[in-house]
Amino acid sequence: MQFELQHTDKDSSARAGKITTDHGEILTPIFMPVGTVGSVKGLHFKELEDDVRAQIILGNTYHLYLRPGLEVLQAAGGLHKFNGWNRPILTDSGGFQVFSLAQNRKLTDEGATFSSHIDGSKHLFTPEKVVDIQRIIGSDIMMAFDECPPGDSDFGYAKKSLELTLKWLQRGLARFDATEPLYGYSQTFFPIVQGAAHRELRIRSAEFIANLNREGNAIGGLAVGEPTEVMYEMVELVNGILPADRPRYLMGVGTPANILENIALGVDMFDCVMPTRNGRNGMIFTANGTINLRNEKWRLDFSPLDPDGTSFVDSRYTKAYVRHLFISGEMLGPLIASQHNIAFYLWLVGEARKHILDDTFAQWKNEMVKKVSTKL
Repeated sequence: MQFELQHTDKDSSARAGKITTDHGEILTPIFMPVGTVGSVKGLHFKELEDDVRAQIILGNTYHLYLRPGLEVLQAAGGLHKFNGWNRPILTDSGGFQVFSLAQNRKLTDEGATFSSHIDGSKHLFTPEKVVDIQRIIGSDIMMAFDECPPGDSDFGYAKKSLELTLKWLQRGLARFDATEPLYGYSQTFFPIVQGAAHRELRIRSAEFIANLNREGNAIGGLAVGEPTEVMYEMVELVNGILPADRPRYLMGVGTPANILENIALGVDMFDCVMPTRNGRNGMIFTANGTINLRNEKWRLDFSPLDPDGTSFVDSRYTKAYVRHLFISGEMLGPLIASQHNIAFYLWLVGEARKHILDDTFAQWKNEMVKKVSTKL
């Protein structure tokens, strides 16, 4: 993987760059639709490629390991061939899912023992095994196995968690460097900065990871319950330490306003389930704010989904019509809303990139944060 830093905004730390993988280029800043089990919920890949223009999607090691399983994925020749997505894929290591979904989990220096949330079967994830799983999945970018402590973790818990995460990181890197890709194209490995909301721990983690000199780095353990201001403080702190010539990925974030503010702090890559999850529940993101389509006020609104009249899906779909689909329990409603929201998120980061390249990002960002934070 290669990263070219193309421009930094003159009035902020916002960056425009280009990531090159064997499955294609990614122009940053970028939002990655979440395809947890190898699919982005509610969207065909043709829609993602042609209408939404997604450049990369995310898969999850924990979920893919449980279903369809490693035998199926390896027999298929990896996830790209299994699901037919021919652009880059990033896989989360499954650490967050082990600690949030799995039952009866137990942490040791060796790894994490857990029971599947699907059938209760017992499993062990070690740093080495998680690398092996991601080799079989065949993602272009794989993540280190880490523990994601709660956002309100006290210093003692967060320190112990970080020490375990750094031990696991060293073992995962050793396994990655000692093994080869399985399907004839390259893979890369991102370490993850942890440390909860504690500056001392975040600095220690970021300095340790910066010295590893990997091709890209991630920031984890934020947007998990801590105040938004604390998230921004931690991101700014960490980005002042991580190397500027490598992409920075902020995991699991967030709202449109969160994304814009973190772009201003120097983040390049984002993912979040919010566009599709909220879309399935009738929330539409637009350039002027959010809309709850289930509200009565949209019943006779025959304008396109975006208030400016620029719809991110087929403009024939009006607020009144899509609201009718939700109220009627028709599955087309959540599908339209999900596609619209993913397209909006990708439009938003695309506009951010244009303004970074034009050195007009800071003022535009301040105006857009107010707009996208409005409830219509």
